[in-house]
Amino acid sequence: MIIYSTNPDFVYEEPKAQEPETLAPAKQRLVVSIDRSGRAGKQVTLVKGFVGRGEDLAALGKTLKIKCGVGGTVKDGVITIQGDFRDKLTALLQSMGYNAKRGN
Repeated sequence: MIIYSTNPDFVYEEPKAQEPETLAPAKQRLVVSIDRSGRAGKQVTLVKGFVGRGEDLAALGKTLKIKCGVGGTVKDGVITIQGDFRDKLTALLQSMGYNAKRGN
């Protein structure tokens, strides 16, 4: 809802959407899957299902990329790791205390 005001000093502020609090690793349900669509036949491993702040997701993504020794991105709540690392990432996430399972 936008409010019209004749006050020249009036500044309209958009209500900020709050990010959800990051759940404890044991309460997270992460799915590790592989994807090839739209990537010219290249394989990438996707980690979906993270609930929490963007900074925490980015930190987890950075840790996973370092452990696998490859590149990747964190975008729209999904961690993308270059290559097929489903088994390694599932074991790694479980050792970190996450409830992770291997998808397709």
